[in-house]
Amino acid sequence: MKPKVTMIAWNQNDNYVVTAVNNHLLKVWNSSTGQLLHDLVGHADEVFVLETHPFDSRIMLSAGHDGNIFIWDITKGTKTKHYFNMIEGQGHGAVFDCKFSPDGQHFACTDSHGHLLIFGFGCSRPYEKIPDQMFFHTDYRPLIRDSNNYVLDEQTQQAPHLMPPPFLVDVDGNPHPTRYQRLVPGRENCADEHLIPQLGYVATSDGEVVEQVIGQQTVDQDEQGMEPSILDGMIRQLQLQQDQRNGADPESASGGPQNEGTPRRG
Repeated sequence: MKPKVTMIAWNQNDNYVVTAVNNHLLKVWNSSTGQLLHDLVGHADEVFVLETHPFDSRIMLSAGHDGNIFIWDITKGTKTKHYFNMIEGQGHGAVFDCKFSPDGQHFACTDSHGHLLIFGFGCSRPYEKIPDQMFFHTDYRPLIRDSNNYVLDEQTQQAPHLMPPPFLVDVDGNPHPTRYQRLVPGRENCADEHLIPQLGYVATSDGEVVEQVIGQQTVDQDEQGMEPSILDGMIRQLQLQQDQRNGADPESASGGPQNEGTPRRG
């Protein structure tokens, strides 16, 4: 196999360069002379995450598709700490990204199963206040392109980035209580009635009927005679109020000829 570099990172003071190679080795180099100082052995698959400590120039974090997370002392070429992202009943989860906190006492990782992993010192009690599953209700809504090749939300016919803030739901589409809805940027000061999405019953692909946020129904379901989405109506009303606060012309807000930006259709 021809060796290829998959990731590269300088340490905090730029004295060392660490490269990840597709033969699963990490190599530590002197950044001034180019001399190879250490081979770091431990990963069993390709590494695409190299993250330096925010102030300790000796520390480098690596993570890869093998589910392993290592903290290295690159000056000595030794392993300081090791974590393995084992998911019960599903094997390991590939680690896609990691970041240190500004104080260097914590780091967070995301994996291939949609988990956020937080490591560090102290207790985990502050994080227990947050639900285990958090999605936006619009995360998996279909998109379309209009005649100008602009991307629009299929249900509301609006550009996704111009839609009002979405609701937080669990993996089944059930909305979280209002105290969690206020965590969404743009909903901090919303009235209570705007933090409670309407629920409805929808049929899944296997015929099971589940309760979900009505705003998740598709155009196909509309064509089948289902009631129009109360949530989408609420979203349109919030969008109109937002446009009025910004002084937007009603015709341009509905995709009229005066709109020179991304078109939005009511």
